[in-house]
Amino acid sequence: MDRQDDSVLIIGGGLAGLFCALKLAPKAVTVITAAPIGRGASSAWAQAGIAAAVGEGDTVEKHVADTLVAGDGIVDEAVARMMASQASDRIHDLLDYGVPFDRDLEGRLQVSREAAHSESRIVRVRGDMAGRAIMQSLVETVKNTPSIRVLGGYVVERLLVEDGRIVGLEALGNGNGEHDGEITAIYGSQVVIAAGGIGHLYEVTTNPAEARGGGVGMAARAGARMADLEFVQFHPTAINVGKDPAPLATEALRGHGATLLNKDGERFMVPLHPDAELAPRDVVARGIFREVQAGRGAFLDCTKAVGKTFAEEFPTVYGYCMEAGIDPVVQPIPVVPAAHYFMGGIWTDMDGRTSLPGLWACGEVTSTGAHGANRLASNSLLEAVVFSSRVAAALGGETLADAPADWSKGSKDSGRIEPRPDSEPMKLLRKTMSAHLGVLRDGEGMRNALRTIMELERDANTERFHNVLATAKLVAVCALNRTESRGGHFRTDYPNEDPAWKRRTFVTLEQAEATIPALLES
Repeated sequence: MDRQDDSVLIIGGGLAGLFCALKLAPKAVTVITAAPIGRGASSAWAQAGIAAAVGEGDTVEKHVADTLVAGDGIVDEAVARMMASQASDRIHDLLDYGVPFDRDLEGRLQVSREAAHSESRIVRVRGDMAGRAIMQSLVETVKNTPSIRVLGGYVVERLLVEDGRIVGLEALGNGNGEHDGEITAIYGSQVVIAAGGIGHLYEVTTNPAEARGGGVGMAARAGARMADLEFVQFHPTAINVGKDPAPLATEALRGHGATLLNKDGERFMVPLHPDAELAPRDVVARGIFREVQAGRGAFLDCTKAVGKTFAEEFPTVYGYCMEAGIDPVVQPIPVVPAAHYFMGGIWTDMDGRTSLPGLWACGEVTSTGAHGANRLASNSLLEAVVFSSRVAAALGGETLADAPADWSKGSKDSGRIEPRPDSEPMKLLRKTMSAHLGVLRDGEGMRNALRTIMELERDANTERFHNVLATAKLVAVCALNRTESRGGHFRTDYPNEDPAWKRRTFVTLEQAEATIPALLES
């Protein structure tokens, strides 16, 4: 690529990356993705929608309050308030991009309720198709925006640093064309990471195979400050039919009145929390996990709450179930917790700046402080659009080049649509993470996991796998360091919250590695 290329480089073709690119128009932007834009992105699989206080009787303050409660004491309140206050504007941006959000008979945005929300505030598309519809609209808009060049078929493996500043990246050709297997250097005026989460580090996940923490690890290896890496959210109700990734039974079903039963027909969540099935996700995930571990199984019963209207109201979930031979109209759906969302990631300020000059980040790859220890349902897509918009606005203060007239004609939106199978080391890593750094954790298991990660690291021979292992190592170290249970981090050897740990955690990879000898000896 041209060494003098001064476009903004965006790593990732999901919601955060594409929204940021659109907001930067008419400045020159290059989006680099492994798969064609919109493919391989968790955003496209999001079913429920976007949380926004747009319904009658709802307020930004109520949204903030619910976010603080769900985040279990460590949400940055200023960040949460900013995010909630900008939600309505970002919903209207998406409407302008053509997203067909559901409306009532009077033309107002239709909202539904999800767990841990005090009001109905989830803006949806046909019940459970929000993520897909949003991505379809954005992809179409991007393709018609002359200032955006898309380079599909490249896996970004390393950030390029000169004089302490990020100046570009190295990417591996990942398509089926002439550049497959080649390393290419791409330079830019600013770099934005929007590379998604870490779900594929676990055996059971709702995330696509591309979400394996590469962006987090890449930034960490470049020296970026990280935050809250011990907090992984497990969606309580992945459909338990042995698929990878696991299809999801949206939380909106429980908001609709569906109940959780074990094989004996008992509503096991009732004695565990006053809100039963609508308790925060970490509570429900642990309840389901214990039933599955005990051999009693867990099932989402929608037969009364939804029944005959299932195919119309929740077409995505209905399709998943019927494909697996389950008729959710008359049969309970077998469910299991699955790695779903990463509250931790690259630390950023309110405008998406990282600790490294020239490097910005938005979306699930970040830890902004908006989610704390446990993300409130449907705040994820909201965070993606709010922070990607703020990155674009902040970059407006930088000297950026306008796109030349033929800029988008340089797009190559190709790439490998079907991910390569996991290597044997990757399979071992996923098994290790699920066994010891999953829904329930303890010190001995996490130390064993850390030893396995370090052994894999010694034998790793690709930059891509080194990035993945750096992320896994950071999760293990931070989880071992936090000697309490809070939100998505639950330790059976420290089952209670500790007021001394009512704070966020910040670390660099170098700092984390310095603590490993002491952690392994404890």
